[in-house]
Amino acid sequence: MEEENKLVEERREKLKALRAKGIAFPNDFRRGSLAGPLQKSHGEKTKEDLEKEKIQATVAGRMVLKRVMGKASFATLQDGSGRIQAYITQDVPGYDEFKHWDLGDIVGVSGTLFKTRTGELTIHAVSLRLLVKALRPLPEKFHGMADQELKYRRRYVDLIVSASTREVFEKRVSIVEALRAAMRADGYLEVETPMMQPIPGGAVARPFRTYHHALDMELYLRIAPELYLKRLVVGGMERVFEINRNFRNEGISTRHNPEFTMMEWYCAYEDCEYMIAHTEKLVRAAALAALGKAVFAYQGRTIDAQKPFARVSIADAIRAQGVDGDLRDRSCLASRLGALGVEIEDAQGWGALQLMLFEAVAEKHLVQPTFLTGFSAEVSPLARKNDKDPELVDRFELFIDGKEIANGFSELNDPEDQAERFREQAARKEAGDQEAMYYDADYIRALEYGLPPTAGGGLGVDRLAMLLTDSASIRDVILFPHMRPEAAS
Repeated sequence: MEEENKLVEERREKLKALRAKGIAFPNDFRRGSLAGPLQKSHGEKTKEDLEKEKIQATVAGRMVLKRVMGKASFATLQDGSGRIQAYITQDVPGYDEFKHWDLGDIVGVSGTLFKTRTGELTIHAVSLRLLVKALRPLPEKFHGMADQELKYRRRYVDLIVSASTREVFEKRVSIVEALRAAMRADGYLEVETPMMQPIPGGAVARPFRTYHHALDMELYLRIAPELYLKRLVVGGMERVFEINRNFRNEGISTRHNPEFTMMEWYCAYEDCEYMIAHTEKLVRAAALAALGKAVFAYQGRTIDAQKPFARVSIADAIRAQGVDGDLRDRSCLASRLGALGVEIEDAQGWGALQLMLFEAVAEKHLVQPTFLTGFSAEVSPLARKNDKDPELVDRFELFIDGKEIANGFSELNDPEDQAERFREQAARKEAGDQEAMYYDADYIRALEYGLPPTAGGGLGVDRLAMLLTDSASIRDVILFPHMRPEAAS
């Protein structure tokens, strides 16, 4: 820390000298070319071709490498598209000042393209300017940022020094673009719904609270857009989707961030079976867009998203781990969970306990893409009951590498059934369950106007990005993940 403070002070003195000359932070330099396109267009040309063509280029970027060799020097500039080298000789105005510039400074260079003896595309500078004096030094060039937590806190530095980090977020953009394109191709309309809601609904989760002073009312950051999107289906917008930010006041882990991105979509006159097939198609499209293939490595395992995804019920997934007994009998489930040291509550029925047992013994084993089915009505307050077995609902969750990636179901469109389930949820909330749903009278009113038979789905964009970028933590695919406050230094 002392060494860094010394370097910062030295740089501040240099900036002070620039201010005295009236040339600090100029804003009249205009870049004409980017490093990446220059490399793509001219990187394969021969030295002789470049000498004949005399291609002029004006670039700007952060100086990440520098070699001063007396009468001539080399500098490597990095912009948003890549890197390019500059060759600067002593006859270039400002060369003496350049020798004292620091790595991390932002520099503008104009000149002619040529190839060095080693074949590297380079700009032979005829002019150069210091555009921004960087006051803090970059991490040591050979190691980048070794402190993982510091990478999350100072993502701006991580992006400067780590090409692999930049690649992760470029792939994430490709994933989102692929999802959006697939939805539009299937006739879905992209919409926006409120992020601040008077009643948080659409998921079982603890919300964040806020307050609107002008309206004198408490609001909640949305935990899901579901109930608003289904209101739109009631209104006749029969295929809608939203790529949205959700907020859930829950713990932080390698899979959870309190602010996260999902895509939710709803389609009238379809059911759970349609949504299963559509979800599989979306995951495959995202993989092809990000990786060019649907079979890929994730944390040392090979994930095959090319072949049809497997299906298994919650009960069968539990039995596959050697658990026997009646998996709809509450006492049996309670006994199994007790043996595992999992605490339960008196208000939880067999459906909730069965799901807890699945999470405890079976979830981690669903490595290859697998649709989990057989959910109880108790844990699915917005899903339609199964016609053959009313204790269950027509619902699925998609698991890959033991992670829930997507969730979907045939939507409950019976307003009286939905009202009763809301009342059950409200009773649980009254009893102290902070994740239980509220009673949403306006949503019930919307259902009373008539929601067509509808299928709905939600896909976790962050978790999908984790898989397709081989990232171990959700923090690796969120540019600015939430962190505890930094300790005072």
